[in-house]
Amino acid sequence: MSRTCKLTGKRPLVGNSVSHSNIKTKRVQRPNLKRKRYFIPSENRWVELRITTGAMRTIDRIGIERAVAEMRARGEHV
Repeated sequence: MSRTCKLTGKRPLVGNSVSHSNIKTKRVQRPNLKRKRYFIPSENRWVELRITTGAMRTIDRIGIERAVAEMRARGEHV
């Protein structure tokens, strides 16, 4: 299972950790993904999404119906 947000498409970032002595080692910054269940009234069913906490706030703002419509427009399976 990939570490990608279903709504925003955020993925892990790769960069360097730089020590005080300027030694660089690879590191990964992962998105804050959570599993969340939402009820879609128009389809009368629950969906479980793996989304970031920022995407949860987006769903609170625009609504689950519009968020699912945007995901389907991009070709995501919901």
